[in-house]
Amino acid sequence: MAASPLLGPSSAFITSAPLFFPAAHIPKISSITFHHHQRSEKPSPLHLHITAPNIDSYRRLRAASADPPPPDAAETSTIGAADRSKDRRKVVKLAWDKLVRWSRSWRSKARTDVLSTTKKVVVLGGGSFGTAMAAHVAEKKAQLEVHMLVRDRQVCQSINDRHLNFRYFPEHKLPENVIATTDAKAALCGADYCFHAVPVQFSTSFLEGVAAYVDPGLPFISLSKGLELNTLRMMSQIIPQALKNPRQPFVALSGPSFASELMNKLPTALVVASKDKKLTNAAQQLLSSNHLRISTCSDVTGVEIAGALKNVLAIAAGIVVGMDLGNNCMAALVAQGCSEIRWLATKMGAKPTTITGLSGTGDIMLTCFVDLSRNRTVGIRLGSGEKLDDILGSMNQVAEGISTAGAVIALAQKYKVKMPVLTAVARIIDNELTPRAAVLELMSLPQVEDV
Repeated sequence: MAASPLLGPSSAFITSAPLFFPAAHIPKISSITFHHHQRSEKPSPLHLHITAPNIDSYRRLRAASADPPPPDAAETSTIGAADRSKDRRKVVKLAWDKLVRWSRSWRSKARTDVLSTTKKVVVLGGGSFGTAMAAHVAEKKAQLEVHMLVRDRQVCQSINDRHLNFRYFPEHKLPENVIATTDAKAALCGADYCFHAVPVQFSTSFLEGVAAYVDPGLPFISLSKGLELNTLRMMSQIIPQALKNPRQPFVALSGPSFASELMNKLPTALVVASKDKKLTNAAQQLLSSNHLRISTCSDVTGVEIAGALKNVLAIAAGIVVGMDLGNNCMAALVAQGCSEIRWLATKMGAKPTTITGLSGTGDIMLTCFVDLSRNRTVGIRLGSGEKLDDILGSMNQVAEGISTAGAVIALAQKYKVKMPVLTAVARIIDNELTPRAAVLELMSLPQVEDV
């Protein structure tokens, strides 16, 4: 056995741990012995004899120089999920911030001169929605005169003396700039805008009676929803024809809204529709507030027909509740009703997107599924077995769906559209079919492709 220099040829066979340590931590090596072998033989490992006092330092340096162990699968999954969640939150925040910036930019450019130049508004009708709209507009500008033309002298006195409509909102104080009158000439004289809130079936005779006091350029904003029973006309046809002025400016206001929630300043979204874009923009500015969002639309037919037919569908939805037919039946019936409304509306020239929008599907959902709906309430009572005459005798408000149902069927025949659900409602209202028989007949209809 012979000794070999540390850097001699045999050093190529050193296979032990790295010998590169910081100077302060070099372990004391008592001896290094190399074993020479024949070239054909496999070299043996290097034997290091390290003194005990420095072995702990050596082990620490070995641990520090080694790569960290890879994380296990669970740890990797947790880290990945946290990163993804952080990225998702960042994306959502950026999207929201962009939306808010766009909204603020749009509002800063929006015109507001309509309200500033409007001095007088008249509301025709003293019902719940007419009262709610009068209160809403009056609160936007204290200097604005809001005149309500009512036929009930007691309601008129209640509004003027106590600032409340005791018949519909006995607990809601009206703004002091809401003034009631039974004098059509005084109400309409000098008005900048007119809100029509008279029920559809009485609108023609009412308008003919006040036509002499209506300025030919006075914009009418219709709050009434429905179809005239004998003529099948919508309000966009009734108003100009009753006033004998085919150019009378007209806007339809529609969408999912209960008067009581509007009075309570709960968030609400509505649609104004007119063929005159400037007029829709003016109506939007007049009505928009921090709790009432107004969208504009040019599809007057779609907005009006959806607002009329949804009342008939709501009666059907109420019947399902009154008969306790369950949620499956309710969903199927309303879906079928929505399709029927779309079929007829598009045949009449409406846009399908209007029917699936706020003034269509939005209004349908509210009227069909919420107990505040008058038409749904009528349906519930019919489904429970009550007679229609008894129901109508106990109501102090008009359920437009009752009179609209017959008109809907006439329209369906005119445009050659099959409307089984809405036709069944009309038959029930005419007392020619019981709710139970109607359900059995509808369930027996041919099962066709869903469109």
